[in-house]
Amino acid sequence: MKHNLTPSHSFQSLDEIIAQQSVNLLSLNPQKTLTTSFTELGNLIVETTTDLRLISSLRDTLEHILNAQLQNFPQNIFWDFDFVVSSMLRQALAAGDRAIDFLESFGNKMVSLSELFGIKTEIRFRYVHDFIYGFEWARWVQKQPETRAHVEPFSLVFLDYLLVKGKEILQRISHGQNISYKLCDTGFRNPFTFSREPEDERRLLSCLAGEELIPIAAWNWDAQPVWNKPYQDMRQQLALKLNIQPQSRN
Repeated sequence: MKHNLTPSHSFQSLDEIIAQQSVNLLSLNPQKTLTTSFTELGNLIVETTTDLRLISSLRDTLEHILNAQLQNFPQNIFWDFDFVVSSMLRQALAAGDRAIDFLESFGNKMVSLSELFGIKTEIRFRYVHDFIYGFEWARWVQKQPETRAHVEPFSLVFLDYLLVKGKEILQRISHGQNISYKLCDTGFRNPFTFSREPEDERRLLSCLAGEELIPIAAWNWDAQPVWNKPYQDMRQQLALKLNIQPQSRN
């Protein structure tokens, strides 16, 4: 059952923010080309909760996150938000009386991550794909599966880990120790040996999604994240199979 919200709770304004940026809203969903709109995601939210304060806070938090990603990753290609939104809602509801506090903390950490890893610092990653689609989370779980396997991919615990990791990467770069994160001749950093130029990135991730080799099907509201596959190796092998060239570096 859908509920009518006052204009202040409208998710349509998030779609308008993206439209103003002329972003091509590509989805990694093998069954469709474009992402689920925020208006549609808002409808799913109000089917789950009627708490207008929570809904309003969720919308505002999403706006902060979206703006941070648009500003810090202007060349990002795939923009699925379904699972991120369902995870936010699920964790907020689980927080009970502290739901609004959770959303504020979640939003602040997500914005900080965008600012830390994006084009405005020396890290200069080009895309949010490895974060939103769970490659970083799967790699983290694989290091200590006995204690991490049941940790939400967008939990505050994992976001805190990424914030620490980002600061460590910046420190290594400042000391000239960024062996794995050399700048490409395009001005972005790429920890992989294969090219992540936009067309190569699109082809590779689309093929991975088609073969169900994406840790988080972020286009699916009810996705079940999978950590226990050798994603790193499979990604490398598929890049070779697709004849994606080595990344040119400075």
